Amino acid sequence: MSVKIGHVSGLRISGTESVCLIRTNYENQTTSFSQQTTGGRNPAYRNSLAGFIVMKAILLSEFGGAENLALGETETPVAGPGQVLIKVAATSVNRPDIIQRQGNYPPPKGDSEILGLEVAGIVESVGDGVDSLVAGERVFALVGGGGYAEYAVAYAGHVMKIPDNLSFQQAACICETYITAYLNTFVLGEPGPADVILLHGGGGGVNTAAIQLVQTLLPQATIVVTASTGKVDRVRKLGAHHVIDYKTQSFADEIKTITKGKGVNVILDHIGAAYLADNMKSLALSGRLVVIGIMGGIKSELNIALMMVKRQKIIGSVLRSRPVTEKAEIIADFNKTVMPLFASGKITPLISDVFPLAQAAAAHRAMEQGSHFGKIVLDV
Repeated sequence: MSVKIGHVSGLRISGTESVCLIRTNYENQTTSFSQQTTGGRNPAYRNSLAGFIVMKAILLSEFGGAENLALGETETPVAGPGQVLIKVAATSVNRPDIIQRQGNYPPPKGDSEILGLEVAGIVESVGDGVDSLVAGERVFALVGGGGYAEYAVAYAGHVMKIPDNLSFQQAACICETYITAYLNTFVLGEPGPADVILLHGGGGGVNTAAIQLVQTLLPQATIVVTASTGKVDRVRKLGAHHVIDYKTQSFADEIKTITKGKGVNVILDHIGAAYLADNMKSLALSGRLVVIGIMGGIKSELNIALMMVKRQKIIGSVLRSRPVTEKAEIIADFNKTVMPLFASGKITPLISDVFPLAQAAAAHRAMEQGSHFGKIVLDV
């Protein structure tokens, strides 16, 4: 079998009998692979990686279900200028990972195609121009991709130091969910100190993070959360003042009762189209709806006239595709405002389940089943 090395990303899946394409820095080279592999590395595969350090990573054989994820080997990344190479101790599973696995959420140009948006570990090396970090430091970072691996590269401005009281597993829960919750609920949602805030999503990572952040940063605010029947009690115990069972109740009707017809000031929503009409009904005068997901579709009707009269705002937001410098600014704000709360123990990352890296497929299935409460962590 003749294979071109370089243009098409690829990998060798451990324990299978097929060899996939491998990404290297070389173009226009070919090599021959024996299609049969046993427990050890194929000699042709070893030759194709001559001069490169190989690492273990979760690799995707094709877009689709969790069964397409498997532990394999690929080239270890190198820190470029302004970047840091991290030896990963833990990463976590986020909803965008599943969407990317399905083929609907490609990484930003230049970022790794390996899944994983956040890592925690030890600085292995730093690239040119990085003087804020040194090898050996415990860090966690937001990455555009590449988290499901033994090593990952992050921009120095996207890296934070782990407080002494946090483990690698806990630190691996922070970037994607707590930064997302902080950015969208606080920076974009602009809640007042005594506002009513509606958080959709029950026990998901961003939702539980938002509950903790609102409790701590806005102790006078009222927290309303929608959750499935099985998570209502846990959401209430986490700190929500009102919990609406979206399986059996209309959240728009419940909001009208809770707020005595005034509506909520801020809504954090990951459902999208399916919730748009009821979200707008639930918003108060000058209320802000921040949409961070489209699990319920992308198209819906909107009464623009009513939105104008009520002076409401709809804000769409994603974190991953923002420019590197913009993400660095967001992370610097988060590091200054929120990280002291972790360091002091006022906020503790909420972990639902921990899986070994090799069981990433099982971790994805757990998220898709929706039984988790908090973050799903992969131990590397």
